[in-house]
Amino acid sequence: NGPYNILFILCVFQCILLSFGIYSSAKCFIFFGSAKFRSVFRDFPYFNYVQSKALDDVLYTSKNFVACAPTGSGKTVLFELAIIRLLMETTEPWHNVRAVYMAPIKALCNQQYENWKQKFGPLGLNCKELTGDTEIDDFFEIQDAHLIMTTPEKWDSMTRKWRDNCLLHSVRLFLIDEVHVVKDLTRGATLEVVVSRMKAIHSYRMAENPDSKTNTRFIAVSATIPNFCDIADWLSDDLGLATCLEMDESHRPVKLRKVVLGFPSINNQNEFKFDLSLNYKMASIIQTYSDQKPTLVFCSTRKGVQQSAAVLAKDARFIMSSDHKQRLKKYANSLFDSKLRDLIICGVGYHHAGVSASDRKVVEDAFTVGDLPVLFTTSTLAMGVNLPAHLVVIKSTMHYVGGSCEEYSEADLLQMIGRAGRPQFDTSATAVIMTRSQTKDKYMQFLNGSETIESSLHTNLVEHLNAEICLHTISDVNMALDWIRSTFLYIRALKNPKHYGFSPDLDKCGIETKLQELCLKNLNSLASFHLIAMDEDINIKPTESGKLMARYYVAFDTMKQFSKVTGRESLSELVSIEMISQGKEFNDVQLRVSEKRTLNTLNKDKNRVTIRYPMDGKIKTNNMKVNCLIQAQLGCIPVQEFGLTQDTGKIFRNGIRVSKCLAEFLSHHPQKNFSAQLNSLILAKCFRAKLWENSPYVSKQLDKIGLSLATAMVNAGLTSFNKIEATNARELELIMNRHPPFGNQIKEAVSKLPKYEVSMEQLPRYSACTAEIVVMVNLKNFEQLMTKRTAPDHHYVTVIMGDCDNNVVFLQKIPDAMLLKSGSWSRKTEVARTPKGDEISIHLISSEFVGLDIQQKFSAFYSKAKVSSESLGVGSIAYVPQSEQETSHRHTSTVLNYHRTEIGKRQCNHFCKNKELCGHDCCKVGVQVGIKRPNQESIFSSYLKDLKIRNEKLIDTPVKRLKVNYMKQFSYKPKDTIPAHTRYCSVLD
Repeated sequence: NGPYNILFILCVFQCILLSFGIYSSAKCFIFFGSAKFRSVFRDFPYFNYVQSKALDDVLYTSKNFVACAPTGSGKTVLFELAIIRLLMETTEPWHNVRAVYMAPIKALCNQQYENWKQKFGPLGLNCKELTGDTEIDDFFEIQDAHLIMTTPEKWDSMTRKWRDNCLLHSVRLFLIDEVHVVKDLTRGATLEVVVSRMKAIHSYRMAENPDSKTNTRFIAVSATIPNFCDIADWLSDDLGLATCLEMDESHRPVKLRKVVLGFPSINNQNEFKFDLSLNYKMASIIQTYSDQKPTLVFCSTRKGVQQSAAVLAKDARFIMSSDHKQRLKKYANSLFDSKLRDLIICGVGYHHAGVSASDRKVVEDAFTVGDLPVLFTTSTLAMGVNLPAHLVVIKSTMHYVGGSCEEYSEADLLQMIGRAGRPQFDTSATAVIMTRSQTKDKYMQFLNGSETIESSLHTNLVEHLNAEICLHTISDVNMALDWIRSTFLYIRALKNPKHYGFSPDLDKCGIETKLQELCLKNLNSLASFHLIAMDEDINIKPTESGKLMARYYVAFDTMKQFSKVTGRESLSELVSIEMISQGKEFNDVQLRVSEKRTLNTLNKDKNRVTIRYPMDGKIKTNNMKVNCLIQAQLGCIPVQEFGLTQDTGKIFRNGIRVSKCLAEFLSHHPQKNFSAQLNSLILAKCFRAKLWENSPYVSKQLDKIGLSLATAMVNAGLTSFNKIEATNARELELIMNRHPPFGNQIKEAVSKLPKYEVSMEQLPRYSACTAEIVVMVNLKNFEQLMTKRTAPDHHYVTVIMGDCDNNVVFLQKIPDAMLLKSGSWSRKTEVARTPKGDEISIHLISSEFVGLDIQQKFSAFYSKAKVSSESLGVGSIAYVPQSEQETSHRHTSTVLNYHRTEIGKRQCNHFCKNKELCGHDCCKVGVQVGIKRPNQESIFSSYLKDLKIRNEKLIDTPVKRLKVNYMKQFSYKPKDTIPAHTRYCSVLD
């Protein structure tokens, strides 16, 4: 191995130079024992200074590691070195090797997925992206993945059932990007809880198998923060504290010049007008600091991005060759956005979440190669796509959060500043901050120091406590404190108690007591809404509602909204801004001024199709926007603005789980809520299908059919699956303007949908107060579905029955897999009589498809007419013979209808748990005793008389069947005979 020895000697020699500070250019040869790992770093031959300093700790030890270095210093390479270390420790094939990369936003996950798929794919590692944009909701779908890219929120929801899944126990490496986001008020608490949970999984695994040498290694990287040692303390394990590496700005690959410009503001000038005034300063700043190189300008809003770009395109003229202009025209011709197309030709572009994905890709490519001189974007790009520039301009230090104007956090500013510098092109870069004159000194001081990272878990503790209770990590208050000790909150509370509302004079025991009180306060909040159960000793158990909250990742405020359901809500009331649309899950959806006109048109417009349940007044709140977009999507009303389309996708990703949680929440509450339960099941299905329950656009649910083809089907009158299946395949192709065999494929897909049939039959054992009903569900085409099915394997139907008093009398989920065994399903149930009527409603609701539901009515028969209180005088008794009482008790379902009276009574013999809520009248008013008739007959004659009365009643008792009217048409009816004399008379005539 001569060449390898030479490389090794060179590496050792360079490390010696680095240790003495002689080799200041900070370059080190890449060396690995196996040549196949070198392909991961084929894009560059050397490590920079930061990577070289971390090499030994990351590649040649298994200790946890925390790196704190400026943005753009190549920290991602440290993750790749840790992955290679894991592969070197494991023999091939790497079946049980699993690493998780967690980043705060989806764009970073997607970027790393594309990058590592190319680098580690040839080595045999399978990569999977697990974010809110992916359809993966089950661990079984990632069981073959070696590298998993995910966000804190998604990993939190997936790991809330980790004790039931051995897949998580095989995670050997946990990579945390941008760990300083732990201070973020919205997603920081989730990141903190997920990391603490992964530590708990590691401790659980070691406790189960103490001899196991496998452990979970944590590698975390962040921007420059002063208290990185606290992160290392948090990530400590049995091997000791995590290894730390801190690098300041002097070790940036590209030297950064920082400038703060203060601009005067007129008295009482609001942030909007000040931000607008900065647009006209932009041209001179770019001319002064850009050196004719690419410039990236960060703005606070999407509208501000487009306004600034338009102003600069008018004010500035960039020096470009004819070839450069031709390249820009080529980029412009491939864009869909007409405004963006005009600006690109002038050398100015914009980039934000409201721009379509294809247009964003074109703009990114043009800027990356240097063809686009100036790019305006929102601050979210700083943590998203990697687009470094020579000059970065932060236009205004204020941005809008939740409808109010706030200053950027120091972490956000560092992220934006970190985009300055292109290592492959530049040796220096410039970052300019534009702010008010009054705050100029503040930001000058900020650039010379940085902000201490604090925990935000204490502001979002209630949801995470409930999740840990459902995991059985916490079963009493003391265990809650033990769990708190594993968090970053505990470490920072000991060092800075004042930040968390505690007295700075408290010692460690006092702070722990305060943290325990904080836990108890949140536990009481959960218990007050029956999400957990606590006894006198403060032992804690999860309730069914609490389990639903954890399983579906629903916020505590949303569960409080669910508890306000009265039981009689209609579908419109469940969708309204007081229920689903008000959920905390939709707080990220902001109402923008530019969207109000479109939303108001969707809400009310005499000349256009509008939403199903219009709202009063104008659209002026975020909740109203959410409601409007939900109804527009369900009603198949096209929305042209890409930003609204993107918001709709976000709403429905969250709405599917929230609506499903609502349906299951109501099923666990026995109060009179048939109407609300039925509509919640329908709403959950509507969210899944993205259609109203009676929508004519049923064909939109089939593969290869979008809104335009579904509209063509509706215009042709094909508004149900039966009509589509009855239509000729060639005719379908003409309607949709498609070539054969497209029509055959559509017909086959429809024919492979399940076709259900529901019937009900009352058993001939009649009583005065209950009816025995048999519910039957048949799968009419189950033989055809044995070979191929359009519906997914997890598809099921829900059968729900309700009476006239809004009671749910029967509720059952029936998976298709159960029906496929025999083609039918049946169940007997008892239905109690209600004073409001004998009619029963039965509904069969598909879990995913609109157009398969069945709803029917059924009238139950009872052996005795209802006795109203008005028909009986005060003190009178509705008498039923004793023999009939005994017969009724044998069926355990009949209760006599007595009116309240002063004469003595006794308790009945029913064993109902709650006699106030059961369906037996005798449980409420008692059974009459001690009444004798003056002329008593013998026991035998009384029995015969009672038997005769019962027999007379049962003679005329019909056997109730749901299809009895339908079968009458097939019964024999003799034809009327014609009188003979009439026929003879006609002959004689």
